[in-house]
Amino acid sequence: MPSPFPRLLAVCILGLIGLAMPPLATPGHAQADRCPKLVATSPFLSPPRLTALPAAMPQPREVSLTFVGHATFLIETAGGVTLATDYNDYVRPAIVPRVATMNRAHSTHYSLNPDPGIEHVLKGWREDREPARHDLEVDDLWIGNLPTNIRDWEGGTIQNGNSIFIFRAADLCIAHLGHLHHILTPEDLGALGRIDIVLAPVDGSYTLDVDGMIEVLKALESPVVIPMHYFNPSTLERFLARLADSRYAVQRQPSATMMFSRATLPTTPTVMVLPGR
Repeated sequence: MPSPFPRLLAVCILGLIGLAMPPLATPGHAQADRCPKLVATSPFLSPPRLTALPAAMPQPREVSLTFVGHATFLIETAGGVTLATDYNDYVRPAIVPRVATMNRAHSTHYSLNPDPGIEHVLKGWREDREPARHDLEVDDLWIGNLPTNIRDWEGGTIQNGNSIFIFRAADLCIAHLGHLHHILTPEDLGALGRIDIVLAPVDGSYTLDVDGMIEVLKALESPVVIPMHYFNPSTLERFLARLADSRYAVQRQPSATMMFSRATLPTTPTVMVLPGR
């Protein structure tokens, strides 16, 4: 009778390989373990905290998202947590958020004088160019980040100069791509896991070019894409035309605020254009 040892050894090796591989986004999967909080042991990720009651409370399994303008969104959870992305001195939400995230690309993405009422100010970079690491939980909101590189004004590269921030609430994962300047690697995609809503810069010049951004969005396979950082209507329309050619549906929303839940996510990839100033 042949020894079972070789077969057992092979099974063990395959199991170890499976554990070592990063989790990859799978279209149509709704299981909770696709969100990055459960792969937070990755060296790429980190989290934040929250405060204040939003004007219109989301229902228990909803998240409210408002496009304030440029690259700033206000995220509000059912638990009353408020967060502003790319918080700066020019475009701010009407309320003081409990949490603010910032990136360093230029002054419309950060503030040197954030409102003192903000409990948690999270920078997407460190001055020593080491990766910023956030892993913060505030009530029903979790925040992490994936460091990315950016170009400097001379065309060089600033290692770990910005971050993609990831927010999880109501079993939804929202990724703010920030001032993304490069394609995401398989390791990046594995660290991000399942992303349900992508807030994507679509200017095509200051950040990633249009072809590169479409490549990133296709790799993420998220049900919802919300454009930002486009400066003028013609730039936005150019991006929408290209994305429509890639079989994305395009919906123009009448309000800058939308409620999202897992149950109401679109079944086909959809670009939702929110009015913003």
